[in-house]
Amino acid sequence: MKMNFTARQMRVFDSVKENAQKKLAKFDKFFGDEAEMDITFSMPNNLEKVEITIRSQGMVYRAEEAGETFANAIDSAISALERQIRKNKTRLQKRIKSEGFQIADEDIGDVGDEEYVQTVRTKTFPFKPMSVEEAILQMNLLGHDFFVFKDADSLETCVVYRRKAGGYGLIVPE
Repeated sequence: MKMNFTARQMRVFDSVKENAQKKLAKFDKFFGDEAEMDITFSMPNNLEKVEITIRSQGMVYRAEEAGETFANAIDSAISALERQIRKNKTRLQKRIKSEGFQIADEDIGDVGDEEYVQTVRTKTFPFKPMSVEEAILQMNLLGHDFFVFKDADSLETCVVYRRKAGGYGLIVPE
């Protein structure tokens, strides 16, 4: 598995990276060599925070944890990722295909004047048709409140979202 380390506005010691690499090597048994793992270290509010994202065969697993030390944060993130994989193992085995998928996730900054909107961040991913159930699964794996996908039956771009009252909603174009 390919591992990419990133540090945001700080420097991470090689010993921390090596420790993370040893602990994260356990995911090699779940994913082959084609998988890619991004590990991001940061220190907001004097907490040591780790974000781990694994991309493999069109699926994305993500965990974000903070702790007193990077070792504690990594252990918590590994536990979260293992829970995601275990929870969805049988469903994922049925659905995994060699193609990818795409979502567009834009975070809009504070708007002081309604005429001025600033795009802060844009994300793109490979795009594949999927069922509504698979889109909900992917949304939950990412930890997002909504997910944009191409419906496998109609090939229309649709959106699934988590409702505040519980359950999920689906937006389909006319």
